[in-house]
Amino acid sequence: MDLNTESLIPLGADGRPMAEGTWHIPSMLLKSPGLLALGEQLGALVDEGRPVVVLTPDLSYSNGLWAFRESHPDRYLQMGVSEQNSVSVAAGLATTGLQPYVTGFASFLALLCCEQIRTDLAYTQQPVRLVGHHSGITFGFYGTSHHATEDIAIMRSIANMTVVAPADHVAMGALMRAYADHPLPVYFRMGRGREPLVYQPGDERIQPGKAVVHSLGDDLTIIATGTSVHPSLVAAEELRGAGYSVGVIDMHTIKPLDAAAVRAAAERSRGLMTVEEHNVYGGLGGAVAETLTDHGIGVPLLRHGIRDEYAPIGPPTHLYRHYRLDGPGVAEEARAFLTSGRITSDVR
Repeated sequence: MDLNTESLIPLGADGRPMAEGTWHIPSMLLKSPGLLALGEQLGALVDEGRPVVVLTPDLSYSNGLWAFRESHPDRYLQMGVSEQNSVSVAAGLATTGLQPYVTGFASFLALLCCEQIRTDLAYTQQPVRLVGHHSGITFGFYGTSHHATEDIAIMRSIANMTVVAPADHVAMGALMRAYADHPLPVYFRMGRGREPLVYQPGDERIQPGKAVVHSLGDDLTIIATGTSVHPSLVAAEELRGAGYSVGVIDMHTIKPLDAAAVRAAAERSRGLMTVEEHNVYGGLGGAVAETLTDHGIGVPLLRHGIRDEYAPIGPPTHLYRHYRLDGPGVAEEARAFLTSGRITSDVR
């Protein structure tokens, strides 16, 4: 996707472009290509003739919709500081044949609006797309009120809801397009738009409801989702260098979970490890554990994420190191699991 970012560079009082380090939200967006891609993808859907309408609660820069607002003003609804009302209005618009997308901080969209999402969207089966950005601990300094480490658990417990956590903006665009005509609500979970690329445009492995199997390992297969996919790939490479056979699966669609991919990994690997920027309870790890139990598979499983606590305040990069959710941290957790005695050659 070709991102046009020139129009986002602000001008100073002298009419010249402001310095790169200037504290200005539009210029900061240049470092968040995932957010810019969100707006471009929505614009592309509109340009194709789809009846897309975008609702946002008092945001336009922080969710990358500034350019969309300028290019498609008749499809952009500024709802004010009103997340819950945004969801309910979207439900009403969906009944008229429109395709509403509600974008907002994941901490507010998924947690604050839980009742409206369940009752107005899922119960009534309205095809509204929810885009929760800045999920997990990506908000860093803003603290607990802005962190979203419970949203996967909440969203996947709601009937009729599909839950998707793409690894990068390429996967986000592909999955948005894949679910564009889905007849039920979908929750898309994004980071802050600065995630390293995992995929290239046109990658045909990105399919709705189908995990991307990068590789399977004899010793361990890591099943990751969203922002945790790239560090898991980095960790796997490090572990292979140390002599371990380690694979990685991108479980971008958490509900419905690709049970076949989990079973295939369990049949091949002596142990499984899930990695997610989320509470270890109720998220991807819980979904994989449920799948293993449902199929009577006794392979050892390590659920790696945030261990049932509220994250401290700090830069996201520091928090990732603290929770061992960066590449070296994931490798360290995996190595400890591999040498813990829980994984044996005769586990099955």
